[in-house]
Amino acid sequence: MACASLNIEASLKFRANALGKNCLPGHLKSAVSYPFQHTFGALPSPIRVEHRAYGSNLIVRALNTTVTATNGRLKVPEERVTVLVIGGGGREHALCYALERSPSCDAVFCAPGNPGIAQSGDATCISDLDITNSDAVISFCRDWGVGLVVVGPEAPLVAGLANDLVKAGIPTFGPSSEAAALEGSKDFMKKLCDKYNIPTAKYQTFTDPAKAKKYIKDHGAPIVVKADGLAAGKGVVVATTLGEAFEAIDTMLVEGSFGSAGSRIIIEEFLEGEEASFFALVDGETALPLESAQDHKRVGDGDVGPNTGGMGAYSPAPIVTEELKQKVMERIILPTVKGMAAEGCRFVGVLYAGIMIEKKSGLPKLIEYNVRFGDPECQVLMMRLESDLAQVLLAACRGGLGKISLTWSPELATVVVMASEGYPGAYKKGTIIKNLDEAEQISPAVKIFHAGTTVDRDGNFIAAGGRVLGVTAKGKDIEEARAKAYDAVDVVDWPEGFYRHDIGWRALKHRHMVAH
Repeated sequence: MACASLNIEASLKFRANALGKNCLPGHLKSAVSYPFQHTFGALPSPIRVEHRAYGSNLIVRALNTTVTATNGRLKVPEERVTVLVIGGGGREHALCYALERSPSCDAVFCAPGNPGIAQSGDATCISDLDITNSDAVISFCRDWGVGLVVVGPEAPLVAGLANDLVKAGIPTFGPSSEAAALEGSKDFMKKLCDKYNIPTAKYQTFTDPAKAKKYIKDHGAPIVVKADGLAAGKGVVVATTLGEAFEAIDTMLVEGSFGSAGSRIIIEEFLEGEEASFFALVDGETALPLESAQDHKRVGDGDVGPNTGGMGAYSPAPIVTEELKQKVMERIILPTVKGMAAEGCRFVGVLYAGIMIEKKSGLPKLIEYNVRFGDPECQVLMMRLESDLAQVLLAACRGGLGKISLTWSPELATVVVMASEGYPGAYKKGTIIKNLDEAEQISPAVKIFHAGTTVDRDGNFIAAGGRVLGVTAKGKDIEEARAKAYDAVDVVDWPEGFYRHDIGWRALKHRHMVAH
């Protein structure tokens, strides 16, 4: 279609004035802030902004808004995509942030999202889209021309959302329910390891508490007790005494604290060493490793107290050398990908391997698999990623990762999680959080990801979860990244929140060892 000329400035200003600039996605806000006017030649499709109501939400959709100028003319990238991110936590905020920066991404929706994601401009949140209803999600995708769905949390994957979307012809980054059993059932994962010689801790599966306790008596402590199914990151107990192990067995098998997820348990040997998080994108046959990351699971400084979903992370992790990365790929990731394909459940999505670098051998062993990005590791990875995430994930959906290479910032990133006092136990909700904008303005290298926030009637952010904020920063080294993150944390006004003060201590220790 040939156009004589088009004044994008007037078009976008009209829309912004009519709707309010804050309704616009981030990349459109930039267009409004920096107006331009160009003459167009032939374009594959018109550039336009469209808005419609979806339930109680006002949706702004932009088509072909990211353009480049060449000799006074505008060039539209060959493939454009509108993305829907499923979920509403810190991980999903980080994915929205990276997708919104992707040159090929026209618009980012997030369902249900959260107020922090919405107010940041990183996505348009669809809070009333029922993500447990596949038909509703499919209908939304068709209505809004969604060309890629990225499923953040594990629960929708295990429930089969990806199956239904793929069947409807919608490219979906995330495994089928059958493949998601790698996370949904630790027994399934362990049996796959046995069959395909993937190194992991020795284990036994139990449903009878008496037999489980006898096994523990025979093997002694320390020992690890795990719920077989999904338990929101709380189904693992590293028992240092027989009493702690027996209590974990009773909690899961007798009291049923985790419901059906704990009706079967895995008891495995305690591995001594250092843990790291290893991520690889998978297209069913090819695996593409991401940069390394390392998180802090324990709630307290010095790695004390109960396990959590993660109190902070940093990337890259010095312990994951190129040699170790190659070993993890050859011994753990690739055999898993091939094994899953051989079992008839090809894996498409991200494999998140929790690995232990054993102290006695120096070799990696698989602790567990997750079938989605880690939280808070995703936050530091997305801060460092410089590639077009939308195109990378589309390539995974299409079996084309073999042609993809990733570009990363050479800087180090770290995230400090701010949590509600009492987490991971009982905690108070509804406490007011102030000065978030001021905290982000500490440095251009700081970004705050919202994991568990909502807003009150006065527009204040309030805590609505255990882990609430991920204060993230980049720097030339671990010292600079940590300093920026903690400077921002200090500005946040939230008396009822807490955080660890030693995020990145392993990287610091490694840096000092190398220096001396």
